[in-house]
This record gives sequence, structure tokens and C-alpha cells, in this order.
Amino acid sequence: MALLHVAVSVLTLLSVGHSAPITDCESLTKPVGIQGREQLLGRWTYIAESSDVDGSNVLTKQFVDTIWGKITASEKSDVLHLYQVQKIFDQCFAMKANLTLANNTISMTTPFNSSDILLNTGCTDCLVFLSRHNIGGSPHLGLQLLSKRKIVSANELQEFKKQASCLNLTSPVVFDPEKGFCPDESSSQNPEAFDLNTLIASMDSGDTDVLERFFEKILNPESLMKMFVRIMTNTSEWVSEMENWQ
Repeated sequence: MALLHVAVSVLTLLSVGHSAPITDCESLTKPVGIQGREQLLGRWTYIAESSDVDGSNVLTKQFVDTIWGKITASEKSDVLHLYQVQKIFDQCFAMKANLTLANNTISMTTPFNSSDILLNTGCTDCLVFLSRHNIGGSPHLGLQLLSKRKIVSANELQEFKKQASCLNLTSPVVFDPEKGFCPDESSSQNPEAFDLNTLIASMDSGDTDVLERFFEKILNPESLMKMFVRIMTNTSEWVSEMENWQ
């Protein structure tokens, strides 16, 4: 989903930043219905995320500076378009996807399989997504906090951390808006973004198996950082680098 990379006025922060947090696990982990696709449209800031994958918070904290995304409507009433950009080591990495909305679930099949539901939140301009996906053939959960603002109040962030704890997920990684955001794809200042869709599409099933085994491991962050830079600057090294981690 998405990041907002424009400043928000102090009055806005004061007006929506003091919503009462939800504190009990039963309420925090309760799925909520999606009140039409209009609820999902627009630009969203990824504020924080958590997962049940060991070491995922270390990887995210080391690699990802900020993320923003934009959800737009398609001609089909049950289909949405997602454009997401991650800022990693001052480089922009873009991904596009079609989302299907049905039975209060948001599903995606490419560039990878996932399904999301919304959870309850006391934040009036936020969305909390509980994601289900597979890594190495095993099901995993992820939790993301998105907002129309680029920062949320301490109470709202604490509520999200409590949600992650209730679901037995890792302590959330909170993205730092001070590190800046990649520009909009239509901006004249937008640099050439690395196309993640092209990379994933170029991988065959053998490459995907290697990638899944790679993500199953708890890896040394310093070594990972060096490897990541080499891969992203020379995509032809992708498979050989991944095979070194089998």
C-alpha cells in the first residue's frame, strides 16, 4: 500500500493525532469489513510493518528507508491498481500490481501471491493490513500500518505495536520519513526506478526456489547489505549470488 511524501500541517496532526487507542487483543485482531474500494484509494504512507519471519525486521531495517504507494481504480469494480515505490540505499525500486477485492479480502497473484484483510484500528486515517503469503512453501503473516500522513501519533504507533504483539509477530520496524521518499512516477524529478516486476518476471522456477531458501535463513545483515548492492547494480549476478546462500 503506500507512503505520503508531502508535509502535513500541524493542525492536521492535532486534529487526527489524538484518537483513542484500542488496547485489548480481541479488538485489535478483529477483521473489519471493507466499505467499498473508495476506502482504499489514494496515496498511502507505509508507517511500520511486522512479520512472523525470523530476521525479517533486521533485513527491513537494514535495507528499506521509506515506502509509498498509490492505489487507483480500474474499469472493473473488483480490481484495483497498485503502484509502490521503495527507497533503498537512496535508490528507487518500483513495483506495479493488480489487486482483486472480494469478500473483504484483497488478493494479488503477481509479482507474488498474497492476500490481505483489514484489522481494527483507532487511527482515523490509517489502514492496518494483515497479510498472508508463502515463503519456502510455508505460510507466513505480515502486518502493515499505512496512513494518509507520513507520521502518526505516539498512541497510534503504540496501538500498532500492541497489535503485532497480540499476533505473536516481531517488533515492528518503523520507517523514518526524515530519510525522504522517491518522487511520484509522473514527476519530472523522478529518477529512473529499478523495475522489480521485470526482475521477478525474468526469474524461472529454479531461481524462485533459490530465492525462497534464501529468505528462510537468518543471515548476517552486513554481508547481506554488500550482496544486495551488487545484485541491484548488476542483475545478471542474481542467481549466482543467491546460490551462494543455499
